[in-house]
Amino acid sequence: MGQLMDDIVNTARSFTQNFQDKGKFDYSIESLSAVDALLEEVRDFVEDEDMRYNIYTMTGCYVFETARKNYGGVYYWLQDRQQPILIAGEPDFSVSILAWEKVKGYLENGSEDSLPFYVAGYREHIEKGRTQKGYRVLIV
Repeated sequence: MGQLMDDIVNTARSFTQNFQDKGKFDYSIESLSAVDALLEEVRDFVEDEDMRYNIYTMTGCYVFETARKNYGGVYYWLQDRQQPILIAGEPDFSVSILAWEKVKGYLENGSEDSLPFYVAGYREHIEKGRTQKGYRVLIV
């Protein structure tokens, strides 16, 4: 494994350990509903930018790993955005997600940034990409 993948895997594992009393975080698609519930619980108590960053990066790593374990993909670092991206389907097609951004959005907007819905979109676009060579999409 590369350093980026190691970091994401280890951070996702820390998430499962730190919040084991808040749900069954087993990297299943169903566990993403528990992630939404956890974020809903904490979003009103995020006091500063450092706390917000810690929550969305740790939670985002869990979302990344759930998506990768269930649907595949490879991690890359986006230097210009200072965050990872998960890309599935290369070189035939490309479906990408920015989980840190989505979790950050949930903290700001609530359930309109639903994580189960987001990862379901990842799956749906991968299925579409498998039938349309050259298909490319970034899901935000």
